[in-house]
Amino acid sequence: MGKAGKALRQVLGTYGISQNRLAVTMGINRSTVYQWVNEVSDPLAEAVTEIVKALGNIDEAAAEDFINLYLGRFVEKNDLREEDNS
Repeated sequence: MGKAGKALRQVLGTYGISQNRLAVTMGINRSTVYQWVNEVSDPLAEAVTEIVKALGNIDEAAAEDFINLYLGRFVEKNDLREEDNS
């Protein structure tokens, strides 16, 4: 488990965003955010999209950092593949 949870934990800590604030912004239970942050469960793909939106509403830089931490390597690899196909 856990890349999303690790990225989320790091972003929340870095930007001083509480689990409760994220949960309220997303309209979900705080216990769900707790489970993600503590790697009890992973967010589904739809939830990752909602996490990014909620973080963006709180702090745009936090949303960008979450994307980079969670998807950074994936995006970099895809960028390289696109360049190779040019």
